[in-house]
Amino acid sequence: MFEVMQEYQTHLEQNVSKNTQISYLRDLRQFSQFCSPETAVKADIEAYVRFLNERGKSSSTVVRSMASLKNFYGFMCERGYLADNPVRGVTSVRSERKTPQILTGAEIDRLLLAPKLTDPKGIRDKAMLEVLYATGLRVSELIALDVTDINLSGRFIRCNTALHERIIPIYQAAAQALSSYINKARTQLVGPSEEKALFVNVSGERMSRQGFWKIIKYYQAKAQIEKEATPHTLRHSFAMHLLENGADLRSLQEMLGHADISSTQMYANMIKNKLADVYQRSHPRAKQ
Repeated sequence: MFEVMQEYQTHLEQNVSKNTQISYLRDLRQFSQFCSPETAVKADIEAYVRFLNERGKSSSTVVRSMASLKNFYGFMCERGYLADNPVRGVTSVRSERKTPQILTGAEIDRLLLAPKLTDPKGIRDKAMLEVLYATGLRVSELIALDVTDINLSGRFIRCNTALHERIIPIYQAAAQALSSYINKARTQLVGPSEEKALFVNVSGERMSRQGFWKIIKYYQAKAQIEKEATPHTLRHSFAMHLLENGADLRSLQEMLGHADISSTQMYANMIKNKLADVYQRSHPRAKQ
């Protein structure tokens, strides 16, 4: 089984992102504590779902665990290690998708204006917030950017993931904030180091997820935004604002890096629901 697991881990490294690898392998290890993966049958998978539910695991956790097992047993069948997939036909709870927080245009403006451009940190923070809203990048993608991924003259960013590369345009203000950061602030933060990371901390090393999380929470408070503001809030706001202003779903899917357009469709459905609510509240004959 050890050789099979090594082969599966290599398969993941070649086909999915680092975070997905960690998630799949963690879920598989937890399942192996419940029963032996190589001898598990459908009844074992169903019992595991009941076990997770009885332990009070959230529906999203159960669904994610099932996705991990489907990936593993799909690999096992594809490579000829198993004749039958024990996960096939097993149902789990539906994931309860929460409606994402969306910042208004005014809230975005306050957030982007919050950093003071009087020192390298403020110039850096301004650039990070502008780029996140300009591109809709995931926070992991933002902090993974290198200086060579930026094309200021062409006003676009190259985002490389384990699955594919995508090119995302940026608006003029974001390009200007980036230019100011790269040419002024970054050199002061990095010093003589040969660090390749675009966004660095005060030690001149690549910015961490936790570091940027603290930055955005700081500016949320400074901008007096009462909604929950996270890096993903800016990603959601980017998507909604583009659709509201006429962007098509396929283009948005490409910019967001969604493998399946159903993930992008969520934003279109939110707009439809918003319009229906406005109509119901506002049309003089809607309540008759």
